[in-house]
Amino acid sequence: MRANSLALRLFLSATAWTVIILLATGISLSSLYRQAVERSFDRRLGVYLRTLVAEVAAPEEGTERGPLSLGEPLFELPLSGWYWQITRLGAQKPETRSSRSLWDSTLPHLADQGLVPGTDGSRRSYVDGPEDQRLRLVERTVDLGDEGRFLVAVAGDPQEIDEETRSFDNALAITFVMLAAVLILITMFQVRFGLAPLKRISESLAAIRAGRSERLEGDFPDEIAPLARETNALIEANREIVERARTHVGNLAHALKTPLSVVVNEAATRGDDDPLARKVREQAAIMRDQVTRHLERARLAARLTVVGNVTEVRPVVTALARTMQKLHHDRGLVIDAEVPETLRFVGERQDLEEMVGNLVDNACKWAEGRVSIEVGAAPPPDRRATAGLRIVVDDDGPGLSAAEREQVARRGKRLDETKPGSGLGLSIVTELAGLYGGKLTLAAAPIGGLRAELVLPAG
Repeated sequence: MRANSLALRLFLSATAWTVIILLATGISLSSLYRQAVERSFDRRLGVYLRTLVAEVAAPEEGTERGPLSLGEPLFELPLSGWYWQITRLGAQKPETRSSRSLWDSTLPHLADQGLVPGTDGSRRSYVDGPEDQRLRLVERTVDLGDEGRFLVAVAGDPQEIDEETRSFDNALAITFVMLAAVLILITMFQVRFGLAPLKRISESLAAIRAGRSERLEGDFPDEIAPLARETNALIEANREIVERARTHVGNLAHALKTPLSVVVNEAATRGDDDPLARKVREQAAIMRDQVTRHLERARLAARLTVVGNVTEVRPVVTALARTMQKLHHDRGLVIDAEVPETLRFVGERQDLEEMVGNLVDNACKWAEGRVSIEVGAAPPPDRRATAGLRIVVDDDGPGLSAAEREQVARRGKRLDETKPGSGLGLSIVTELAGLYGGKLTLAAAPIGGLRAELVLPAG
């Protein structure tokens, strides 16, 4: 998942909501469980409280200080955390009876803290007991009429509540972590499954761009089926527009070349002595060159808009090398070509032949005995771009200086009139490469002559 991808956004949003919901659910379950444990603990204290209330209301004969243990040994151990206390209210000096575990301390009165009794008449709360012990206390006021009013209280150590809650929280955390992991994996699967049609469209578009397909094929969900239909319609419309543009360019070429040929022929009949005829032929040649140049640019620009033109590089380069080897056989020229089979050029075959052919032809004209052709992958200029196609043509001729290399790239510029040609080869390569988004670079060759390095888009 990339940083700015739709899949990452969906995954992060789903994961965030999953974590929030699980945390809220865990906190709620922990709180509910603690309340349940507290109610269970309070019921246990309530049993002891009712036993004490019954003892106060109907004490056994001969008993002055109430029951000794309530059946719980912890009430006998000093500062054990389990205490009971009976306080007689209304007297000038309240009388207090307590468990042996309370020793010489007393329990606080919840009634003095303003707590409202519950439906059963008792009060419940956490208090600080002897030695700053944290206690869970339940108390109740008993009115015995003429015998007076009594405040009966029982307190217990809430450590049991904390331990039970902590154990439950640990189990709950482990369960929810495992559940979160499973939900995250399910979310990843859902995101990948849900976005799979978009990935198919992306791969299909890449196949169309690479020339392996002509349109988006396959069944797509209802949400993106209109996108596939409109994309196919756009591709078809693009092909029709390009075809019409090719037709118009061809018609324009014929419409212009024929009148120019008539003008040149008429001027030729005047002879070379007529200054006007020479001037007409000169300007007509310039016009023909300009028309040819701009029509070629228009033709190529129209052709470049066609999606899916891809050419295998190895057959083109090896065929050119063999042809040039035969043409310069009498000179004993050796042409080495190193071309991998997997490289492809994003463009039409005839344009690749024209660019590479001009470079190899120029190298063969100036080489002393050897021409080297090396084809490989060019590194992308940045992370977002794709790798390109790099074609290097070296010769062992006299080479060119930096100033001369800059001049020969200009259209029609020739440094040596003794060599055959029009001087348009390198400029044509430069223009064609520029229209494809590539470039031509001239430098000194390691074998002593000129190096021409051509970078083009690769498929």
